[in-house]
Amino acid sequence: MKLFAIGAFALASLTASAAMAQSQAPANPGPVLPGVCSVSGEQILLGSAAGQALQARMVQLAQEAQGELAPYAQQIQTEYQALQQGASTIPADQLNQRRQQLEQRAREAQQLEQTRDAELRYTQGVQARAIEEAARPLILAVYQERGCGVLLRGESVAFINPAMDITGTVLQRLNTALPTLSFNRMTVPAQPQS
Repeated sequence: MKLFAIGAFALASLTASAAMAQSQAPANPGPVLPGVCSVSGEQILLGSAAGQALQARMVQLAQEAQGELAPYAQQIQTEYQALQQGASTIPADQLNQRRQQLEQRAREAQQLEQTRDAELRYTQGVQARAIEEAARPLILAVYQERGCGVLLRGESVAFINPAMDITGTVLQRLNTALPTLSFNRMTVPAQPQS
């Protein structure tokens, strides 16, 4: 579950950097430029109720997968230790056979771990896209209501007058339209062979 741990760390870092950027905003943000707006996709994903449900459920799914993999790791470790301790007393042909079986179980466990990692990444991607798809028409509606002529991505703008940021309004509407997510780990679709 190394990959999920890395993703969770990146998400935590992203949240911390967004909070730090907000706390270091200039005291005088400058004038409101008519027709210029910004929206932060990251804040929508992280700050929405559905985004928070996504992260909480992904933690649960990762823990479930880890629980599924733990017995394999324990069994492999136990057999490895037994082989090391009995190497001098186990007949060579039996020792070789047990080593091959252990290697096979280790390959199977590694394959299962890779499968679960892929399923978790796929599941998270599908659910994040669902949030993005729910937010897209809301962003467009707020864009039109505010009379925006230009919409900047908040992640690519160092500072902007908060009055020009439509993220808060989009978040409120998204929380009403998509208050939560309910999902299970998904199987990665098979890729067509070429």
